[in-house]
Amino acid sequence: MVKLSVIVPFYNVQQYAPDTLKSLRANTREDFEFILVDDCSTDGTPDILARAERELPGAVVVRHEQNGGLATARNTGIDKARGEYLTFLDGDDWLAPGYFPQLLAAIEELGCDFVRTDHVQCTGRARSIHRVPHGRRWTVMNPREAILPADRSTSVDYAYAWAGIYHRRLVDRGILHFTHGLRTAEDRPWIWKLHREAESFAAVGLLGVYYRRGVASSLTQIGDVRQLDFIRAFDQVIEETAADPEADKLLPKAVRTYCAIMAHHLGQIERFEPAVARKLRSMSAAALKRMPQDVLAEVMDSMDAQRAARLRRVRRRAVGTRTVAA
Repeated sequence: MVKLSVIVPFYNVQQYAPDTLKSLRANTREDFEFILVDDCSTDGTPDILARAERELPGAVVVRHEQNGGLATARNTGIDKARGEYLTFLDGDDWLAPGYFPQLLAAIEELGCDFVRTDHVQCTGRARSIHRVPHGRRWTVMNPREAILPADRSTSVDYAYAWAGIYHRRLVDRGILHFTHGLRTAEDRPWIWKLHREAESFAAVGLLGVYYRRGVASSLTQIGDVRQLDFIRAFDQVIEETAADPEADKLLPKAVRTYCAIMAHHLGQIERFEPAVARKLRSMSAAALKRMPQDVLAEVMDSMDAQRAARLRRVRRRAVGTRTVAA
């Protein structure tokens, strides 16, 4: 019986994959499997993974014929997984030795649907600890209770799939899969669904994941059209939350988070290619129009002046464009 399935997507990370795989070797156990998903890499990554399949105990390599993005690669791994528990790692990150056995012991002790953990962010040589924004540790709770308050950072804002471990029953209930084809913000609809639909979770203070930030090939560093998938991702969050029995309570948090992310991208619009920048403005205006307007008005009134002004400018420009066109 496989106890833990570790799902690791790789795409053109030949510079970092050896460190990732070395850290997996320091986390092996006879009842662990490592599902290494090559998302149609075009560099030396496939050769590195072929060697890992021979040398890493429990390794299973799956190759995509077309690049599908992180969400799709993770789904491939979930479908292939045989473990009682599942977890994730990205192909350019790494682990502390012996971390996975500790993580597994934590969720078995707690007996909940999923566990969330802290992590170490690595930017060049700098290291900083990032903690789950949830004060109660080693305490099993209803995940819904960790969504609010709307005006503070909460567990749904800590949208890192690899910062935790998940029981297989979440797969069986259709909760753990990601939205197919999302190129960025794929963790956002996923974390919201997890907190709305799972029955129990806990946060623990384990540190073992080292998250490599600022990688040049990462989508978060590239100002191309794939970055605009955050709009599709948050549209899904709003739509699914609006259909929730507690929509009145939860929608202000969802709308506020959407607006904050949108304002962030608009504030860095110069890093986008000109055509993509224009598309960002028009898609943002359309997204603001789709949001529940009463909730949006309250959210914008409560936001800081700079971010609210960015969003209002986009709305006014869209209204003015329609007036001239008419």
